[in-house]
Amino acid sequence: MQCSQCGAEIPVYKNPAPTVDIIIELEGGIVLIERKNSPFGWALPGGFVDYGESFEDAAVREAKEETSLDVTLVRQFHTYSHPDRDKRQHTASTVFIATTVGTPIGADDAKQAQIFSKEELPELAFDHARILEDYYKKIY
Repeated sequence: MQCSQCGAEIPVYKNPAPTVDIIIELEGGIVLIERKNSPFGWALPGGFVDYGESFEDAAVREAKEETSLDVTLVRQFHTYSHPDRDKRQHTASTVFIATTVGTPIGADDAKQAQIFSKEELPELAFDHARILEDYYKKIY
């Protein structure tokens, strides 16, 4: 790309989009959402970080939007950034572990939200199976 005023070459940078995913611990299981939009299937609640928003605030907001639950973040778990983790675009997701009370209700871009035990996990979208595999290795 060139500067329209001076003709100098302007570098164009492509960066991964920042996202968050939340492992919400509830009643001995974790909360997953069934996605309304492509890619379809079950997933951890999460989404894109808005400009001017902290990753922590984004995690709390996305959890509320998709599960109707007010969560308390326990800790940051890990960041997942493989270029093909999301087929739509390169994302880098910071995963948080959170706790809550209540009943999950799917909202926003989630058809439904349910609690799943480790033994009954459905097939998951994105790289969420790997994230939960890492999570279960760490807590058991």
